Amino acid sequence: MRREEITAFGELAGDAAGGLASQIQQMHTGIAKRVWRAVGPGGEPARLVHDQVAARAYSAATGLSGAVVRAGARALSAAQPAEAESIERTVVGRAVVGAINGLWGDTLVRRGNGLTLKTTVRQAGRVVELTRGELERAFPHATPRLAIFVHGLCETDDAWMLGGERHVPYGPRLQAELGYTPLYVRYNTGRHISENGRELAELLTRIADAWPVDVAEIALIGHSMGGLVARSACYYGAGEVWTTRVRHVFTLGAPHLGAPLEQAANAASVALAKLPETRALLADPLNRRSAGIKDLRYGYLVDECWLEQDCDAYMNNTGREIPFLRSANHYFVCATVSRDPNELAGRNVGDLLVLRPSAWAQQRGQRLQFPVEHYAHVGGANHFALLNHPAIYAQIRHWMAPRPALEAAVG
Repeated sequence: MRREEITAFGELAGDAAGGLASQIQQMHTGIAKRVWRAVGPGGEPARLVHDQVAARAYSAATGLSGAVVRAGARALSAAQPAEAESIERTVVGRAVVGAINGLWGDTLVRRGNGLTLKTTVRQAGRVVELTRGELERAFPHATPRLAIFVHGLCETDDAWMLGGERHVPYGPRLQAELGYTPLYVRYNTGRHISENGRELAELLTRIADAWPVDVAEIALIGHSMGGLVARSACYYGAGEVWTTRVRHVFTLGAPHLGAPLEQAANAASVALAKLPETRALLADPLNRRSAGIKDLRYGYLVDECWLEQDCDAYMNNTGREIPFLRSANHYFVCATVSRDPNELAGRNVGDLLVLRPSAWAQQRGQRLQFPVEHYAHVGGANHFALLNHPAIYAQIRHWMAPRPALEAAVG
């Protein structure tokens, strides 16, 4: 790791160490209050002494534990050779940084931590600067048709290569078979979906302006959270030239109506916060999950939702319409771990992380919003298999392939 990366990890670990001491203090305080209430007024002098001693001890422990960890990281950083390679030189290193951003990305931004990811286009594990010259060098065989891949929570652009030893990934196949140039976006998945959507819209504007050839067609392909970010980008990019070029939007296991796991985490944090003993050690750490994760509770797409400004008007298409770009075809893919073809008759089926109604953006009792042929289901697959699955690629290719012209009528 580079020196600055070691320091950034040290800052994160120092915050965690100091936070743990603070959590133990809060739990101690909660338990002590119950004890002193049971003792009654006669224990007041002892309580005052206890509280003062405990407060000073925990304050020192909180500051000392964090300081020790940060100092250790600084010492290790100073001993590191100046020419040391970045943690991002390997797929595993990039995956670690991506996961950290997914879990605490908004905190990293607020504290200016050096591990914070920015929204970028990636090629072969490296950032591509969005100038015409750099794009020409990175994509010497650029075509007018672009396939933009947007990964999901805690992932990176490398996620699209998952299982590449068994199946050729979607990007290279679309390039070879249909002439699409694949572009992979990486972003900080711990930020609000709407913030990432806005940045993706800005990035696509820059790509369209600097692309080596005129852009004729764009396909947005998003996995999980990436599907929501793509939809948000289409909203915030309204009026830009690139939105008029979007012909296809694919959402692979995207929680359009929310993710059950985040809904359960929210319910657990509320329940655990009711008792002082569990509030500090369990509820508070759980509540520190990133803004991006919390947005998955209901699939928030715009600022107004997490700012609690008339969110219903935005999400229900009343007042202002947002979610789906009118000029594009929208396709929805879900997976289920079971191979039973009859399971779709039930509502609560999914890929262990996203249920089928959410992946298909289908409210209870609501008809499908798009033609039935725009929906696909793959059995015997989990959430991450959606990133590279031969059956899913076959369906995507079918949807993206140009339709043959009809023969002229005879006679």
